[in-house]
Amino acid sequence: MEKVEELIERAISLRESGLSVGQIADELNISKETATWLLTRPKGIEISPKDISVDWSAIGKGAQRLTMMASMLSDLLLDKVEDDIDTVVGISLSGVPLGVLVAENLDTNFAVYIPKKQFEKSGETGTFSRNFGDIEGRRCVIIDDVITSGGTVTEVCNILISSKAKPLAIGVMVDKEGINEVYGVPVLSLIKVTPI
Repeated sequence: MEKVEELIERAISLRESGLSVGQIADELNISKETATWLLTRPKGIEISPKDISVDWSAIGKGAQRLTMMASMLSDLLLDKVEDDIDTVVGISLSGVPLGVLVAENLDTNFAVYIPKKQFEKSGETGTFSRNFGDIEGRRCVIIDDVITSGGTVTEVCNILISSKAKPLAIGVMVDKEGINEVYGVPVLSLIKVTPI
């Protein structure tokens, strides 16, 4: 239970810093439901949601380690994707640094997607940043750090398809949901966590 108490403290601290539940979930690499539970759980309640917290800060804090992870992910993409890739889409926030490095390795354009969970108001939609590459008509790979429920990668696939882009693959460091594909787009992960 000590680890749960640490997560509760971190979640509360992040909320006090002004982060939304979706942003807290991203920071802790947990589902929004788990983030909500951490923030609202009455003291003494022992039953927690079935989720896994992924702390990859040891990788993210070191540029060389992050570069090596991006190199491994790039190698996996090149091994599995048969079509030419011309754009890497990094999912904000944690997929961006990894996505930049993958784009550099693949010598492609780079785009940034900001998912709807990053916005405070419900009903808002995700969006592509105008400060980065365009995705219309592009052959894209999607990069994120962790798949928790699959909602964000499904969201970005929908937007890519509606923008007449072709999503070729989804590349992540860790897949907690065990997803093989989204709309026929293969999910490629360096680590897959599978419940038994």
